[in-house]
Amino acid sequence: MATPQSVEDLGPGDHACLTFSDPEERLDILAAFVRAGLDQGHKVLCFTDSVPPDRLPVELETRAVSALDAIARGQLSVEGSDGTWLADGGPSARRMVDLLVRQLELAARQGYPVLRMTADMCWASRPVIGTDQLLAFESAVDALFSDGRLSAICQYDRDSFDAVTLAFAAAAHTRAVAGTVYHDDPLLRICRQHSPPGIRVAGEIDFTRAEPLTQAISEALRLDRDIHVNLVQLRYIDAACVSIIRQAAASLPPNRNMIVSCRGLVHEMFRLLGTTDADALRVQMAHGQP
Repeated sequence: MATPQSVEDLGPGDHACLTFSDPEERLDILAAFVRAGLDQGHKVLCFTDSVPPDRLPVELETRAVSALDAIARGQLSVEGSDGTWLADGGPSARRMVDLLVRQLELAARQGYPVLRMTADMCWASRPVIGTDQLLAFESAVDALFSDGRLSAICQYDRDSFDAVTLAFAAAAHTRAVAGTVYHDDPLLRICRQHSPPGIRVAGEIDFTRAEPLTQAISEALRLDRDIHVNLVQLRYIDAACVSIIRQAAASLPPNRNMIVSCRGLVHEMFRLLGTTDADALRVQMAHGQP
């Protein structure tokens, strides 16, 4: 299996495998891939399964991707599995390869130098569907990447596929893509957020996990202009960790900002401890269920 790399490092001709356990992290990486393609003037094609086709553009919009405008001008297309992989009665690797060939030709006629494709492979995990066509597709599609006009990420949910299928998928791709994880245990996960850029913290955090939080924020300060600290899935934070975030925001120059999204008790902790001493810090309430 290829060494996992950041989604930002993928380019034309790369055929990458993304195996994931966290759906939010998967959508974050997908959003970064789509946004980079749109920014670089590529045609972007998303095949989706676990997220309905009408919902995926909304998910991309919440991650700083102008998906609806891109769809309106024809640069972005979102298709469901039922109309593509599972059309005409069942999955067909040959039909999907032929579809990609046609999409490559269409993108070239429209003036796009590269077609970016991302595919959610969860359709192949349904009980009535075998994985033989999935494996056949991954083997057959590789030839389309040779001239650098196609770039792709195939997404595999670790909870939906057996170890043998995941191992084959990893071997069938020239690249592997993964999020950067700073800390991961049963109570806390801290990882890089690609779109909008920053970090995501989920679970519960206190002073005993100050080191990975500081590391994550320090890297975001180095890489990103404005830093988004996503605490929407965080249930508890103590005063020490709030202080780390506030101090990092206070260190920013006047032209940079730190945006913290949180809810519930976490939002209340920021309110109680105050944020007025850091002009660059904006704490916003996230709505809806965690």
